[in-house]
Amino acid sequence: MTKRLKKLPKFKNENEERRFWDTHSSVDYFDWPKAQNVIFPNLKPTSTSISLRIPNYVLSRLKERANSLNIPYQTLMKQYIAKEVLRK
Repeated sequence: MTKRLKKLPKFKNENEERRFWDTHSSVDYFDWPKAQNVIFPNLKPTSTSISLRIPNYVLSRLKERANSLNIPYQTLMKQYIAKEVLRK
């Protein structure tokens, strides 16, 4: 016997939807065993702009290195920071 799913209401905004899900279970509205994984290829991680003071000679070296790798220097800086922060 299959469970009869409830019809999902239409929400006016995200806050209304958030309040709804705080008090309801998704198993009443979705057949999770039939769910499929999806890929969002164009989804970009959220980033935040920061201001960072570094010595001029460090920035010059960074730009030289980025130029030799043919990538923007800010990209290289993000890679260096991520490598160190995420290192185990």
